[in-house]
Amino acid sequence: MVNIKNSKKYIYITLVVICTFAFVLINPVLPAWSVNYAKQNLVERDFSGQDLRDSDFEHANLRGCDFSHANLQGVRFFASNLEGANFEGADLRYADLESARLVRVNFTNAILEGAFATNTLFNGAVIDGADFTDVLLRLDTEKKLCDIAKGTNPITGRKTKDTLFCP
Repeated sequence: MVNIKNSKKYIYITLVVICTFAFVLINPVLPAWSVNYAKQNLVERDFSGQDLRDSDFEHANLRGCDFSHANLQGVRFFASNLEGANFEGADLRYADLESARLVRVNFTNAILEGAFATNTLFNGAVIDGADFTDVLLRLDTEKKLCDIAKGTNPITGRKTKDTLFCP
């Protein structure tokens, strides 16, 4: 004989487990410091010195924002407007800069190691002391950056020209 009360409890627990598993698959848990700023208008905001690892700024308007000395490891800036942003001394390792608008951006002494930037232009960017180790760039972008590259990154000790494989 089946106990109906226990069967309902079993069904309820099974549904909770299935729903929890489905939620985790659809919404992966992000680190506590990760923030979602996607599609927001954040013009001229001050994010300097903040720990924003793995945060999402996709399609955001970040014109004139200050990200100086911020931890931006793994941050997604996909298709964001970063015109005039300040990334001086920022850690952008493995950040997603694909299709971002990086006009007149300051990357002085920034670490961009392993960042994704194959479809990104750096028009008017300042890259003195920036570390581009393992950053995949379009050949025309790499040539433009080599024309203005100078300095050595104070953290990694790498010369900007060397990290861009400049002749």
